[in-house]
Amino acid sequence: MSDYIAQAGRDAWIVPDVPADTQRRKIQKVGVIGAGTMGGGISMNFATVGIPVLVLEQKQEALDRGLSVVRGHYQRSADKGRFPQDEVEARMACLTGTLNMEDFADCDLVIEAVFEDMDLKKKIFSELDRIMKPGAILATNTSALDINEIASVTKRPEDVIGLHFFSPANVMKLLEIVRTDHTADDVIATCMDLARTINKIAVLVGVCPGFVGNRILFARQAQAQKLVAQGAMPWDVDAALNAFGFRMGPYQMSDLAGLDIGWKKGAKTANPIRDALCELDRRGQKTGAGYYDYDENRRPIPSEVTAKVIADITGVEAGSAPGQEDIIATCIHPMINEGLKILEEKKAQRASDIDIVWLNGYGWPSDKGGPMLYGDMVGAEAVLATMERLGAEDERFAPSETLKRLAKDGGRFIDVQPG
Repeated sequence: MSDYIAQAGRDAWIVPDVPADTQRRKIQKVGVIGAGTMGGGISMNFATVGIPVLVLEQKQEALDRGLSVVRGHYQRSADKGRFPQDEVEARMACLTGTLNMEDFADCDLVIEAVFEDMDLKKKIFSELDRIMKPGAILATNTSALDINEIASVTKRPEDVIGLHFFSPANVMKLLEIVRTDHTADDVIATCMDLARTINKIAVLVGVCPGFVGNRILFARQAQAQKLVAQGAMPWDVDAALNAFGFRMGPYQMSDLAGLDIGWKKGAKTANPIRDALCELDRRGQKTGAGYYDYDENRRPIPSEVTAKVIADITGVEAGSAPGQEDIIATCIHPMINEGLKILEEKKAQRASDIDIVWLNGYGWPSDKGGPMLYGDMVGAEAVLATMERLGAEDERFAPSETLKRLAKDGGRFIDVQPG
């Protein structure tokens, strides 16, 4: 297992269709748009290794707040003895704030880290297209949006790439590097090298909704919601995934992130249970209640309020939850199937890259190797049986052609080739 993971980690750096001797672009100054949680965390990666960063915000107070949060992170690390105290000032000296996008003109790379809104990102990229010098790399930190569409508003789509950092960006090791239909080879090679410079584990992926990591996560989330609609409680689902080896299940994760991400008062989304909890001001740990109630130590406690909301919305009696093994199969097997679809569409370079994404970005338990290796552990027939059952209820979860082939003819999930 550890040999497989180590080899998968080495392979992820190799880009077969980009020549190894491709000339790299020089990255001596980086611009980051946004000083919030994401922008601040991204900026730290560069400041930590001594690369100057220009951080853009709309208002001075947001900029000051963002930079003081960064200073706080560095100060706490120094206080814990992770690096000498004078290093705090050295790192902060690499960070400069600005309120004027025109100041990006001499940056070699700019990373946009604003919230997930296509119109806003396109507006920013058309501005960057006008401002940035020739040869600069224009990157977006989007976690799911179509980067081809973002690139289409520029006259230089070959310079556009996705750099999807994971939150908190100064801590999480994974960097999904997203190539578009037009991204130039030297931009890909430069970004892969840069990932190494800032101590990230890079995986090159293609454009599709959610790329590799979130696309597989969306498949799991959808099944978790269906389970709750059928009478399972959020804590039943979380307990099963905790037993599988995830430190956090989907509902624990939602409460930590905040239930109101992508929600506004009065909104009716595809998740009516979440909407109802938000209307009750149960928006996760930050409000002291979400799917769970929380005590003063932020310990999650199954909530009678949530149970009642779920019963009112689903009309299903609680207690009709499937067993733990069934919940695990229902949540995990669709992730394996989605991984195969990603390979069929050539959105990952190799099966093991999918495992590297999930091991380093989403807390997949290392004793289960990643979704593709785990597919080999449980066997294609078992996964196919689950997907036939789930696909009969919802065609989005129909078994992939590759899954049917593996079940019929044998062969390993980790050997599946793209396309």
